[in-house]
Amino acid sequence: MLLAKNRRALFDFDVIEKFMAGIVLRGFEVKAIKEGKVNFEGAFIKIIGGEAFVVNMQIGRYSKQSQKEVDQTRSRKLLLNKRELERLAVQLNQKGKTALPLALLLSHDLVKLEFAVAKGRKKYEKRAVQRERQIKRDVELALKDR
Repeated sequence: MLLAKNRRALFDFDVIEKFMAGIVLRGFEVKAIKEGKVNFEGAFIKIIGGEAFVVNMQIGRYSKQSQKEVDQTRSRKLLLNKRELERLAVQLNQKGKTALPLALLLSHDLVKLEFAVAKGRKKYEKRAVQRERQIKRDVELALKDR
């Protein structure tokens, strides 16, 4: 079940390879995610000391949480096996490639992070993608009216 989606990622980047990983969270963070209080802006995946972390992903406060201040943008560890981690490291070492979160999913009562290795798009590429999507919408609308 989809909990949160990074809408800008598919517009700003060309996805090369997708991954799915568990994410280490605190209890109140899981509840805040289920309330939809997630912001992916500026978030990326980084390998630190042989482990993958999601950096700058903001998880807001849970509505019934006490007033205690929490770090909303702390780095959170991703749970990947050794083979996936090595494949991710090889991809990230290539020039122009980055890893960014695409969505948070609920799978068997566990929160999973779907992320992708991607390459940034230039401004003219973004316009071309937007144009293609608009043409596709117009064609579908014309077929529906017919």
